[in-house]
Amino acid sequence: MSGQDATRGITLLELVVAVLVLALATVAALRSTEHATRALGGETARVLALQVALNRAEEYRLYGARVAAGLPRDLREGPVLWRLDVTEEPTRAGHVLATIGARAEAGPGARIAVIAPREVAP
Repeated sequence: MSGQDATRGITLLELVVAVLVLALATVAALRSTEHATRALGGETARVLALQVALNRAEEYRLYGARVAAGLPRDLREGPVLWRLDVTEEPTRAGHVLATIGARAEAGPGARIAVIAPREVAP
């Protein structure tokens, strides 16, 4: 066998293995992209839910727990109807620990806790 015969090129088996490796890498990249797209797609809803919960927490701080507890639990922000779930617990200092959850009909929600006075002096 001469030197030129040994360097004829790649065999069919080597080509099949190379195509298989590239196919597996492509499938892995597509799955990773799909997972990242799904994870980032829900982030907008989480941010909006957090903002709704933060708004209600600020109302607790501004108005006091006695007034804020009477605020509506269904809130429309833009096209979305938000449902607010609030639980209150008294603290030893005489304040109220309010846990506020905000959730739309579809999508993720948010939960936040705030310590607010029971009443705010005028």
